[in-house]
Amino acid sequence: MIDLSPQRIADAAGAQITSKGESAGPERAVIDSRAAAAGDLFVGLPGEHADGGAFAAAALDAGAWGVLVAPTHADGLEGGWVLSAPDPLAAMGLIAREWRRELGARVVGVTGSVGKTSVKDICAGLLPGSVHASPENFNTEIGLPLTVLDAPAGTDLLVLEMAMRGPGQIAELAAIAEPDVAVITNVGPVHIELLGSVEAIAAVKAEILADLPQGGAAVVPVDAAELEPHLDAVPRLIRFGEGGDVRLLEAALGDGGAEALIATPDGEQRFSFPFGEGYNLTNALAAIAAGIALGASPAEMSDRAPSIRFSRLRGERLELGDGVVLVNDCYNANPVSMRAALDHLGSLAVDGRRIAVLGEMAELGHEGPDHHRDVGAHAREAGVELLVGVGEPARDYAPDQLVADPTEAAELLAPLLGHGDAVLVKGSRSAGLELVAETLPSLIDLGGAAPGRASGGGRDG
Repeated sequence: MIDLSPQRIADAAGAQITSKGESAGPERAVIDSRAAAAGDLFVGLPGEHADGGAFAAAALDAGAWGVLVAPTHADGLEGGWVLSAPDPLAAMGLIAREWRRELGARVVGVTGSVGKTSVKDICAGLLPGSVHASPENFNTEIGLPLTVLDAPAGTDLLVLEMAMRGPGQIAELAAIAEPDVAVITNVGPVHIELLGSVEAIAAVKAEILADLPQGGAAVVPVDAAELEPHLDAVPRLIRFGEGGDVRLLEAALGDGGAEALIATPDGEQRFSFPFGEGYNLTNALAAIAAGIALGASPAEMSDRAPSIRFSRLRGERLELGDGVVLVNDCYNANPVSMRAALDHLGSLAVDGRRIAVLGEMAELGHEGPDHHRDVGAHAREAGVELLVGVGEPARDYAPDQLVADPTEAAELLAPLLGHGDAVLVKGSRSAGLELVAETLPSLIDLGGAAPGRASGGGRDG
């Protein structure tokens, strides 16, 4: 429940009350009128194809606690609280900030070119107390306030992922979240089509650092040259990675996991992780650094490490029978994460071939073909014996086979799989390569073994 009075909600939102309902606050906020139920605050947002405010009456008829809409949609509405604000999206963000302050929870904000969802997931598993984290990719000006408003009373820690598509967006999200600890996972050539240079990307990511409170902390990688101009004013700086404040001393890979010895400012600690990919061990360092910034002990984080779970489509490992493994990492892709995923594929002990099904890496601008060629060459260096490109931009990977869409990729791949093969499926979200992983198990016959889910690896980007 969002335990704020209706008047306080209206005041926080800068909204006018045009109709009244019950005296208690709403249970949650929703933006889909079809999901609105008793006790909900429906926020009518203008969209590309429809204005959500037009469905406010339907939400009230469904028993919603109230609605937050633009003035043009507020007239004549009744049957619950009706809040009228010129910009319902901005108003929702202001309500979320008010609830964040009422909770009194500390906040970890996570951004970066690659790994932010995985670092968020690891933080949610590692950090002690009652933790509420962004689900899936709720990391935008819509998703972040919805995440905050969904946090129950008694939440000790909010872990909030922050995405960006241009200057000012991270600052906007940080103004809602008011992070105590700001984590920047890395800076790479993601969204370079929009921002023009890696330095410009770093400047936008660094917006999360601007208003850290006294006693707050920034967590950044050791190799963060583009971020250096933005780090002088942070209250406390914790670096992770080789040579940093939080660093990996040794790691032994086991069956689906890793045993790691990690150095921190508070001493060395052994961790048992349910993953063993090198990139995720780095992500774990960032999460542990965030915990150190919050005062969590390495020992209590170690106790919680085995419970870490990743969001879907990030390094999910599927056993398809006859020793065939499919790594479903198709949430997103860019040059940095592509290389990391291919390196992981190359590190797998396989009895058969290493196969990569790669879709486009989007938003790379005029340098896109060069990045695709570089990744294609890296795939060969990583030991990929069969490279399947999906979509016309994938031609620049120099694939062995080029297909038009994910369905065709699954149909091509099914009869080619043999004992002990390992398959990586990865591309930008727009490529829709999750269809390969969803379709392939039903198309193959590998000795009658039933396909089944094994473990998740986790990485975004």
